[in-house]
Amino acid sequence: LPHSFGYRARTRDLFSRKFRKAGTLAISKTYMPVYKMGDFVDVVANSAQQKGMPHRFYHGRTGIVFNVTPSSIGVEVNKQVRSRILKKRIHVRVEHVRHSKCRAGFLARVQKIGAIKEAAKKSGIKAPIEQIKRFPVQPKAGYFVPAECRGDKVPIVVRPKVFNELL
Repeated sequence: LPHSFGYRARTRDLFSRKFRKAGTLAISKTYMPVYKMGDFVDVVANSAQQKGMPHRFYHGRTGIVFNVTPSSIGVEVNKQVRSRILKKRIHVRVEHVRHSKCRAGFLARVQKIGAIKEAAKKSGIKAPIEQIKRFPVQPKAGYFVPAECRGDKVPIVVRPKVFNELL
């Protein structure tokens, strides 16, 4: 068992900077992005800035921005406590937050479907449902493996040996 139970206990590797990424923070990536209420963000603790650092539980979690202050961001994160999921509201500095890519695939799909529907509307034909909706991958169709019967070669039937010895 660990002997220390402090706020940053057991974070030696979790909060360490990556190889060749140590040093001062990049201004363009850290301080320049604009965060608005409702944005999806990833909470990733950056140990180059100890102020406003989140608890290790929230490191790597995705949440929604509910408040923006001059130096920090309020993030609402889900936390499972026994049998229920609580919405936890935490404030972390902008150094420990970055825009999440969790909705990139969804937004790309929405644009693609919108373009398909618009093209179908112009042509006057209804868009096929296979292009609009997602369907789960169906099982492969069944088929027979052809037996190679060439001349004297016939398929060999494999059966267990008959047990005929008595002790």
